Amino acid sequence: MFGIGMPELLIILVIILIIFGAGKLPEIGSALGRGIKNFKKASHEPNEIDVTPDKKIDEKKSDEDKH
Repeated sequence: MFGIGMPELLIILVIILIIFGAGKLPEIGSALGRGIKNFKKASHEPNEIDVTPDKKIDEKKSDEDKH
């Protein structure tokens, strides 16, 4: 895993704890979890294309037809 062992992970976690504090860690974890969940959901869903015609374009065409 990129050459990162247990001691390195512990050092990184301690630095994160010092920077953000214990109160912010649950918020950061939940935000990270939601981001990963949304990324997985978006990568598995087929792309959706909106083919709904724009009302302004339709109104403009009907105005041109009248003249």
